[in-house]
Parts: sequence; structure tokens; C-alpha cells
Amino acid sequence: MTSDHLTRRGLLRGSAALAAAAPVVSQTASAAAPPSSKGASMSPVELIVNGREVHLQLDPRTTLLDALREHLHLTGTKKGCDHGQCGACTVIVEGRRINSCLTLAAMHDGEKVTTIEGLGTPESLHPMQRAFIVHDGYQCGYCTPGQICSAVAVLDEIEAGFPSHVTEDLDHVAMSDVELRERMSGNICRCAAYPNIIAAMREVAGEKQA
Repeated sequence: MTSDHLTRRGLLRGSAALAAAAPVVSQTASAAAPPSSKGASMSPVELIVNGREVHLQLDPRTTLLDALREHLHLTGTKKGCDHGQCGACTVIVEGRRINSCLTLAAMHDGEKVTTIEGLGTPESLHPMQRAFIVHDGYQCGYCTPGQICSAVAVLDEIEAGFPSHVTEDLDHVAMSDVELRERMSGNICRCAAYPNIIAAMREVAGEKQA
């Protein structure tokens, strides 16, 4: 009984000592911690978007997608999954297609960015835009800007001889439905207009080769 009584007393004393020391420890930790800055500092970012030079002051954490949509009001580029899985945010940077939701705007300082607005206008459609209309390569239209940007870049990739996972001859990248489907697999169309998209891409490829 004596031992048990002493143990309880020891616990009570220990708890009281910890409670008394807590404010001192907290004050010491606060004194050692550097003062937190209120708000992130802004960084200058220069982009060439659709042929126009733009100068922005952005939070360094701003994605290229948000810079285009929220700061430049180019809302053709869509925000879908925000995880790089749907392709709705696809744009062309320095001739290569990328998911703009997965990259920071600051990482592309000084680079050329082409969005759907830069490919063509209602008065002067890009051949791929026109082909999508002719072949009904869209339904709801939400993914269409990303699909078109990706399709344009895919034809350039094949023309330049860049292989894909399904390329059989690495020395000769041939146009085929298998190649097109593989390369466009990162662009999801929930309306399932895939056959029409392939038809549109084949038409534009034929025009380029003619």
C-alpha cells in the first residue's frame, strides 16, 4: 500500500512540475523561432502567351493553369481533375504539350505558351479546330480545348520522329490509329468522342502531308 501511495503521489508531483514548466518551454520555443512573414512574397514572371508578352507578379506557388485562367483570363484552358490525369488543362509550351495544372508559372519564365485562344479564332479557325467541327470531335466541349492543343502537338511529335510506347520502328515513326490513340490517352473525353477525334487528327495529318 505504501508503494502504491508513493507512486500516485509521484505522478501528481510530476504532473504539477510539467504544468509549471510548460509556459517556460513555450516561451523559449517562441523566442527561438524566427518571425513568420505575413503572406508569400510575389515573384515577377514574364511569359509570351499566344504571341503577346505579359508581365505578372505571382505567388511562387501559382500554377501555369491558374496564371492563365485567373490572371490573364484565358479561360479556354480548363481546370478538370487538377492532378494531371484528365488533360483538360493541356497547353503548348515551347512547342511541347504539357499539363498546365502540374507546373508552376515561374518555371516557364520567358517561355512561349500557346493556349486554345492562340491556335485560332472563330473567324480564322486552326485546321484542327475546323476538323473537330467537321468530324464532331466533341460533345459537351469541356475537354475540347485540351484535346485540340494535344492533337496539334501530337502531329508535330510524329512528324519530328518522336517515338511513343507503341512505336514499333524507332527509326521510322509511322502515322497510325494505334499511335494516335496512345499519344492522346492522357486526354480524357467523358462523352467518348474518341473515334471522331482520331478522324479529325487523320484529316489534318493528311492536309499536312499533301
